[in-house]
Amino acid sequence: MTIVIATRNRSKVAEIRRQLERAGWRVQTLDEIEGAPQVVEDGATLEENARKKARSAAAVAKTWTLAEDSGLEIDALGGEPGIMSARFGGPGASDADRVRKVLESIVAVPDECRTARFRCVMCVIDTLGNETVFEGVCPGRISHHPRGSAGFGYDPIFTPDGYSRTFGELGLGVKAKVSHRSRALQQVIKYLRDRVPGPLFDLPAARGVKPQRKCHT
Repeated sequence: MTIVIATRNRSKVAEIRRQLERAGWRVQTLDEIEGAPQVVEDGATLEENARKKARSAAAVAKTWTLAEDSGLEIDALGGEPGIMSARFGGPGASDADRVRKVLESIVAVPDECRTARFRCVMCVIDTLGNETVFEGVCPGRISHHPRGSAGFGYDPIFTPDGYSRTFGELGLGVKAKVSHRSRALQQVIKYLRDRVPGPLFDLPAARGVKPQRKCHT
């Protein structure tokens, strides 16, 4: 079976592709789909953006489609940058620019108040157009300085609960087990296994995880 990942973010594709291929799926990206449009992420929530991207890709690909939207919510900033995480810092800002802006915004915030969470919402559309939404959350804290070079985005300043190092230091192996994106994807894989009988691998991380179905639009 083929599933299209509705993103052109190569780092996200790498994280998602690895687990889907282990589960027996052939993965395509938007770059491989002729006529796949650019989508303006102007939704008010992560779910709205995920649905919009999935619908746009599914209309062209005519097959199973997966889209996601993610954000970093920092309590000391009232939940920002949140849905604006990828655009925090303005047009043309790099990952380093966004990390710098976050750290400058909470420079005086003490350790106990630097709580935060990564949130990911994924939308899967099947061949009949049915939509199912899944959510993964990874709680943690914001460090005082960037540490590590693994991952992308805010990974060098995010320390997940239960660890003393940032995602940038922990590397992709740990991130693939505990990140917000991985937690949402584990639910997706369980859902796909239930919906599409076949020789899918029995991933221990996905056992017993029920999808969060939100069928309203």
